[in-house]
Amino acid sequence: MKKLSLCQNQGKLTKIREKEIEQTDRILAAKEDDHGGVIVEMTNEPLDPSVFGSLLRASLSHWRQQGKKGVWIKLPIELVTLVEPAVKVRRILLLPAEPKYLMLVSWLPGTTNTIPANATHRVGIGAFVMNEKNEVLVVQEKSGRFRGTGVWKFPTGVVDEGEDICDAAVREVKEFLVNTKFVEILAFRQSYKSDLFFVCMLQPLSFDIQKQDAEIEAAEWMPFEQYAAQPFVQGHDLLRYISDMLGEDGG
Repeated sequence: MKKLSLCQNQGKLTKIREKEIEQTDRILAAKEDDHGGVIVEMTNEPLDPSVFGSLLRASLSHWRQQGKKGVWIKLPIELVTLVEPAVKVRRILLLPAEPKYLMLVSWLPGTTNTIPANATHRVGIGAFVMNEKNEVLVVQEKSGRFRGTGVWKFPTGVVDEGEDICDAAVREVKEFLVNTKFVEILAFRQSYKSDLFFVCMLQPLSFDIQKQDAEIEAAEWMPFEQYAAQPFVQGHDLLRYISDMLGEDGG
């Protein structure tokens, strides 16, 4: 009986090991975010730390080849043993924890890391800039959810740690060599409990545009009516609200 029990245990261990070897040939399941990166939400299912380390290295290599930027890995607190193999992987950082999960992040490209320093809140801005011809400054992005869609949108960005919202909006537009002055906050939105987004109205002080080759496909001054008529704007509650409000005010 003891011999049979030992064989059964060995068979069980062999199956587990085969499953772990099979897992190392895969990558972590992820979904794309709106900023050219990926989000991984781990389940509570136990996973061997060495297998997770192999999966993580293979996944980062795969996402880097795809040109992804930020990587967010949400790790249930029950899987705390996976933190050690994770932080041993190059460029993986552990952000301040929430009560029920840990957040691992990585910045893949060799450019400046724009992942917020704290995982609890993310503050973004959209810059609404209109000139005297009733034209708005719009851009098409090279990466993220709008890449290749033909959508024209306001310049957007993330507020740096310790930076004022109005300064962040002016800085974002200055990247196109357009100088502006902050006027007011038109609207704001809260989503996912901790994602805050402010749309700021700016007054242009200069008008010649020079786009960023790294992130922007195109930038131009577009008639406001043409911008507002885009299906993307009409289907977005916040943008449609702003467009309707400005339309009623006559721009």
